Amino acid sequence: MLDDPDNLLDLDDETTGADERAWYVIHCYSGYENKVRHSIEQRIETMGMQDHIFDVVVPTEEEIEIKEGKRRTVERRVFPGYLLVQMILTEESWYVVRNTPGVTGFVGMGDVPTPLRPDEVAKIMNRMEAEAPKVKFDFQIGEKVRIGTGPFVDFIGSVSDIDAERAKVRVMVSFFGRETPVELDFLHVQKV
Repeated sequence: MLDDPDNLLDLDDETTGADERAWYVIHCYSGYENKVRHSIEQRIETMGMQDHIFDVVVPTEEEIEIKEGKRRTVERRVFPGYLLVQMILTEESWYVVRNTPGVTGFVGMGDVPTPLRPDEVAKIMNRMEAEAPKVKFDFQIGEKVRIGTGPFVDFIGSVSDIDAERAKVRVMVSFFGRETPVELDFLHVQKV
């Protein structure tokens, strides 16, 4: 990496233009992504780097989590421990980002950080702007669950089908000695 001051990039401010903006991936301590993003944004302001560092993004996506019969929307980091920074790579911009508390380095080959390809950036940004949040559930096909509401309340059955898009689960319940399929919302079942 560029940790050695004698081995810095030989980039001229005059030769780099706005067309040389690129997205770079930086590594930080997992769980500190938002704190590092905030620190970089403060350093951009205090060090006057608005013309070289343009955007800092923590890739996240919304997910619906169902726990204890309650549905809640949570924001989950797509790449824990990584941030995206849009910048023109110069010695000064590299120094500002690299020496931000919590940043452990740039992702790249050899001494020079490797920019992301435009199609990679588009894929990450599109994933962040997904229309409907994913539903996160913690049961699997064949697993025993207890029904929490409706006419089959407190019945125990086994999961036979999961429809994540509709947030529905089909449970096989023994009713009068017969296996009967019951379709329920994720909220209405819990692990046994």
